[in-house]
Amino acid sequence: MFSKSMFNSTKKEIEVIAFDVPYPPNYGGVIDIYFKIKAFKKAGIKVNLHCFEYGRKTSLELEGLCENVYYYKRNISKTNLFRRRPYIVVTRSSDELMKNLQKNNNPILFEGLHSCYYLDDKRLKKRRKIVRTHNIEHDYYQSLAQVEKDIFKKYYFSNEAQKLKRYEKILSNADGIAAISMHDKEYFSKKLKNTRTVSAFHSNEDVDIEEGLGNYVLYHGSLAVGENNEAALFLIENVFNDIDIPLVIAGNRPSKELKDAAEKHKNITLKTDITTSDIYKLIKNAQINILPTFQATGIKLKLLAALYTGRYCIVNKPMIENTGLESLCIISNQPEEMKQSLLENFSKPFTEKEIYKRKQLLNDSKYSNGYNITQLLTMLFP
Repeated sequence: MFSKSMFNSTKKEIEVIAFDVPYPPNYGGVIDIYFKIKAFKKAGIKVNLHCFEYGRKTSLELEGLCENVYYYKRNISKTNLFRRRPYIVVTRSSDELMKNLQKNNNPILFEGLHSCYYLDDKRLKKRRKIVRTHNIEHDYYQSLAQVEKDIFKKYYFSNEAQKLKRYEKILSNADGIAAISMHDKEYFSKKLKNTRTVSAFHSNEDVDIEEGLGNYVLYHGSLAVGENNEAALFLIENVFNDIDIPLVIAGNRPSKELKDAAEKHKNITLKTDITTSDIYKLIKNAQINILPTFQATGIKLKLLAALYTGRYCIVNKPMIENTGLESLCIISNQPEEMKQSLLENFSKPFTEKEIYKRKQLLNDSKYSNGYNITQLLTMLFP
């Protein structure tokens, strides 16, 4: 585990530019930022947090973790859709942000391509600048376009993907890239030599799994995201359509299509408008967490949550490939394979031996917060 003695943190201070207010930590990107800030504090690093606000409230929790927290109103005007730079970037610019950054000479951590508006600004030329990439953004947006049903949203995602691909050249102005997965590191290494894998930060310090049996299978994710909506529909229509095993689908803002599909099956329950705490309880108490994805980008935080706190985990290849976690999961790609894996493991108690296997691979590994904060600090303070 990480300790302050492993890193000379005397009077060390950094600036973190976040694309959103990272509290509460209830979706992928902000979970990574929030627990990263907690890891910085544990390491004795002072954080000045700069975040763009567009719906989430100011946070006393963040103000307790950080030296300073600055909030900037995100300019979500539709006119920004017609700018050459990506909408997710141009809507996160602020003169006040630049003034605050110039108050010191601290290293700057840019969270996501979203926050890189000032990465090539001459006023920051002499600063140490590290970009944390959460995805290969143009791939992510193209995948959103492919599953989107609304024609206008589909056009927006596709157009944004093209802009994001062009905009990646700005990364040449960084001193380093902290990629969230091995797959992403391979890609970004072609853009900037000093690229390393710094996996996702998360809430789990140790493996904490219940032995024995649960009585349902869980799929969870933000159902407002097209990719997750598609995965949930896939499970309803192709996997749980003709087997008598209970499936719980948990997540906020499901589509009407998903609600209608779930209502047709007695063995499927849709849980919405639930808290992050409720999600973690569902993960822990499930017999199986089933997590297919059709978008092989980044590292899925829901996969780490399932492996640290849940029993059996069934995934498909895009969810697990190149993570090093393959041995902890049951990999099933086709509906019939998934059905077979469900039937084989639904009545099979999760044992102490399986828990030990998880601990061996996950605790103090490259997926632990302690390991990853050390990697990031060596990039910020070479």
